[in-house]
Order: sequence, then structure tokens, then C-alpha cells
Amino acid sequence: MTGPTDYTGSRVLVTGGSSGIGAALAVAFADRGATVGIVARRKDRLAEVLGRCRAHAPASRMWVADLADPQAVERLAGDAVEELGGVDVLVNNAGIPKRRHVTALDMATVESVMAINYLSPVRLTLALLPPMIERGSGRIVNVSSVAAPLSSPGEAAYDASKAAIAVFSEAMAVDLWDTGVKITVVYPGVVDTELFTLPDNDPFAGGVDAITVGEAVATILEGIDSGSHAVYVPRYFSEFAEAKARDVDGFLAGSAAYVQSLATKNRSDPGDGA
Repeated sequence: MTGPTDYTGSRVLVTGGSSGIGAALAVAFADRGATVGIVARRKDRLAEVLGRCRAHAPASRMWVADLADPQAVERLAGDAVEELGGVDVLVNNAGIPKRRHVTALDMATVESVMAINYLSPVRLTLALLPPMIERGSGRIVNVSSVAAPLSSPGEAAYDASKAAIAVFSEAMAVDLWDTGVKITVVYPGVVDTELFTLPDNDPFAGGVDAITVGEAVATILEGIDSGSHAVYVPRYFSEFAEAKARDVDGFLAGSAAYVQSLATKNRSDPGDGA
């Protein structure tokens, strides 16, 4: 098995770095020697994570930005190159769920989810990619979700946005095959983060036990270390994706039956609904 990568001298940019997987990845990269840049909207949370990064990598930086704003993304790319001296590893982790039954979706919600989860990471990637190609090295880590291959019910907008970044990443990997720039797509399942308890979202009713952020980050780093293109977290979710690909009709029918059973259970025992 490949050992942990030493990132001494590397510059790593992590979006969505104020909490959850993004924060833990940022600290882990700093612990491995990288100078880390983190970006998110919440200044106080970012400052706390930056402090933990600087305990390992004093030159680490933070930027407060709303990545739904295309101009903010362009400024971030320029600031990261200027203040970090370049970006060797880009981790596109920022994302929003907006869980809605499809009958309750409106275009404004769909567009806002797509802006953060797909257009923003693509925009940042395209801005930072040319120097990587010129150097002949670099890694782009795009955080998708198992909601993409598994088409999670009640999350159509989120599913589609995460599928978009996953497929973009696959095509990009082929386009960049011989350039030295490598692509990793991460497919997290249910991880114990605030993503599943945010307000203005339908309650999450997946019926799956959450894993810790630490477990998720360990699996992600092992996947990056090994050079894997696709990293499922936990790994067994890859089996579900393979099963769906073999029998889409059966998978969708089973999903519908499961959702109906949950609805029946919640009606009979409302106290367990959340």
C-alpha cells in the first residue's frame, strides 16, 4: 500500500474550509507539510481552522468569499496564486444541499445549487489549471457525493449538480491524461457534518449511519495517496453504484419502495421522522 504523501513545499487550496470535511482536509494537508489556503463565507470559523493549519504551516492563508459570485471566484484564484505563490493541489469541496422534493423545486433553487456545486468549482479549476499544465504537475480533487451515482430521492437539484462535477472531472481526467495533472473525484456518503442538519432543507431520511469526519478524511487521503480517480467514502458505496449500473430499473423501483416505507413508518410514528 502507498504510504502517506509528504506535501512539504506544496501549496493546497481548499474551498468550503470552515467546517466539516474541508476543514479537516486543510489541517491534514498542513500536518503533512503543505502551505494551505482556505476559503469560505464564515470568517470566524475560517479563522479557527486557519489557526490549526498554522500550527503546522505558518504561511497558510484564508479568504472570505461567496463562491456563488463568479467575480469572487476569479479574485480568489488570483489571490491564491499571488499569496501562496501558486496552487499545486486544488480541493473543490464547497457545496450546498437544498434538499427538496422535486414537486417543491423552483428554478431559483436549482440555479443556486448548480452555481455553488458545479459552476464555481469548474470556474476555479479553469482559472488555476494553466499553470499546473505548464509545470507538468498538479492535482484537482473534486468533492462530489454518492447522491450523484445513486440519484438520492428528495435531492434532485443536489444530485444533478454533483453528477455534473463528477462527469466533468472524468472527461477532464482523459483530456489531461499525459499532462502530469491528476484528477480525484470524492463520493462521500453520510458523514457527520452540518450538511445534513442545515435549515431551509427537508429533513434527511436516508436511514444510513453517519461516519465521522475523521474516518472520511482518512479514506480520502488514502485514495489520493494511491492515485485513485474515484474515492468512495465509505468504500462500500461503490458496490451500490455498481449494482445500480447493472439494473437501473430495479434500483429505482427499490428506491421508490424504500421511500414509501419510510413515509408509512413516519406517519405511524411521527417521533422517529427526523
